[in-house]
Amino acid sequence: MSYSIDLSGRVAFITGASSGLGAQFARVLSRAGAAVVLAARRVEKLKSLRAQIEGEGGDAHVYEMDVTDLASIRAAVAHAETEVGSIDILVNNSGVSTTQRIQDVTEEDYDYVFDVNAKGAFFVAQEVGKRMLARSRGAAPGSFTGGRIINVASMAGLRVLPQIGVYAMSKAAVVHMTRAMALEWGRFGINVNALCPGYIDTEINHHHWSSEQGQKLIAMLPRKRVGKPEDLDGLIVLLASDKSHFVNGAVIAADDGFAL
Repeated sequence: MSYSIDLSGRVAFITGASSGLGAQFARVLSRAGAAVVLAARRVEKLKSLRAQIEGEGGDAHVYEMDVTDLASIRAAVAHAETEVGSIDILVNNSGVSTTQRIQDVTEEDYDYVFDVNAKGAFFVAQEVGKRMLARSRGAAPGSFTGGRIINVASMAGLRVLPQIGVYAMSKAAVVHMTRAMALEWGRFGINVNALCPGYIDTEINHHHWSSEQGQKLIAMLPRKRVGKPEDLDGLIVLLASDKSHFVNGAVIAADDGFAL
């Protein structure tokens, strides 16, 4: 007996979709049947991803968006809902980091990380959430199909690591933000959950794993390996689907056991 999740007829809005996990999330949600809205600053990268998705028979749309600019967030979400349809699924994925010891963090470093990872994530979720709330309140009884918001945090939000303290702090804020939104919005049929990936091999960090420092880090991991973006496919599709209707406010670590 086979089992599959079909997201046909659903619209998924993915931030930070130009590379890494965001691009993989967009691909897998498209393969599950959703129309995907690709949002990021690097439009040319988004266009390449759109071409790939469309080449596989998917439905993809590109919108330039800067999560540190509230006007940009509002414009991208409004345009997406006007041109593609009401957003059913938000994958709140944009994130940045810096690497330095706590005593070396500047105000610019701090603001750079928190403006994207915490403030940006909050206002993206708020803008999409407000629209989901309006649909829920205005829908005929039993007709609202629910909303799914997946905030991409990090295992660093659960376990502090050296030299990325500010990043860890920002992702811990995303974890608590998720719980606050789940508490307030759950009764309206909007499920908000956090996904906390561990070390994942992407094009951004791929070169690092073959370096001496990268090899030392791998040796510290429970199973001496880093993950692949596709290792998160099952979780992202489940959390985006109606099959997760009883999962709200969850903080799910997908880190191969590193945060234990």
